[in-house]
Amino acid sequence: MRLTNFSDYALRMLMYAASAGDRLITIEETARVYNLSRTHLNKVANTLTRGGYLKAVRGRSGGLTLARRPEAIRIGDVIRLTEPDFALVECFATGNQCVLTRCCKLAGVMSEAASSFQATLDRYTLADIALTPGDFFGSPVPGRQRDTETITA
Repeated sequence: MRLTNFSDYALRMLMYAASAGDRLITIEETARVYNLSRTHLNKVANTLTRGGYLKAVRGRSGGLTLARRPEAIRIGDVIRLTEPDFALVECFATGNQCVLTRCCKLAGVMSEAASSFQATLDRYTLADIALTPGDFFGSPVPGRQRDTETITA
């Protein structure tokens, strides 16, 4: 099973917002940190804001911050918000054309697998996967100096 890039970017944006603590992050800054498209992250931020995971602060020094404590943001809930569906096989999707649907035993196995996947994600919160600002190697947090190291051969 593979998640969409949209879900991946949503989790990354939440991880970055969690690492910032009370400091507001911007879409531009997050795009730079992850080397991602600002346009894509704008869509992700809108979805996360509408879903109640991020809070947008408007204005000249505005930005984004977590709308809930990291312990209150379940990874499974974020994935259900950002994934279009969990149609692992054709018979799960609308417009199913599979000729085996009425007698196939694969659907039950795939349904169980999808349920296990979602149950595992539900056991974890953003707090479980949060990083510190220093973990974003090569991306200094605005207003902080990054330690530099001289490497000699």
